[in-house]
Amino acid sequence: MTNKTFYYARVSSKGQNLDRQIEKFKELGADDRDIITEKESGKDTENRSAYKALRDQMLRSGDTLVVVSLDRLGRNKAQIKDELQHYKENNIRVKVLDIPTTLIDFPEGQEWVMEMVNNILIEVLGSIAEQERETIRKRQREGIEAAKKKGVVKFGRPQAEKPENWKEVYKSWKKGEITAVKAMELTGLTKTTFYKLAKTEKR
Repeated sequence: MTNKTFYYARVSSKGQNLDRQIEKFKELGADDRDIITEKESGKDTENRSAYKALRDQMLRSGDTLVVVSLDRLGRNKAQIKDELQHYKENNIRVKVLDIPTTLIDFPEGQEWVMEMVNNILIEVLGSIAEQERETIRKRQREGIEAAKKKGVVKFGRPQAEKPENWKEVYKSWKKGEITAVKAMELTGLTKTTFYKLAKTEKR
């Protein structure tokens, strides 16, 4: 059986474009039927149905998988290493366009050179990718904190609004003139919302 080469392109959301990755594959002579595309976050492999089918059903020992960058395989260093380990154990070669040494075909008997260099690069780039994501998360947290302090953005669930008849119904309930159930019926509020708004009156 002839060994095959598959190409996997992914973007994290439906609004992003796959064209750049596909164009790079076409430059390598990729056939449309061998290019697998997906618009899903790299967070969870199980949610990436196209990638899962490619990895578990289409790729066979001796085949080659081509991706534009390491982060197409996973969201963090641990995920990327797990995927690379899977391919190594199943004798599937991974070529990463962002890592030129992974594209070199070494002479028979010198494959160990490719594996050594690639392992070093994969370790380094995997660490960088993870660090970049951590930096993004840190900036997001800092941005949220800054927005909270300025009062620019309110986070969490929006506070329930009091109905127009709230004051009169609330006073009647507090005086014992009507029951809480009747008060909820008159205001159209759920039990949770009613008591939550009632607490604000005690402040």
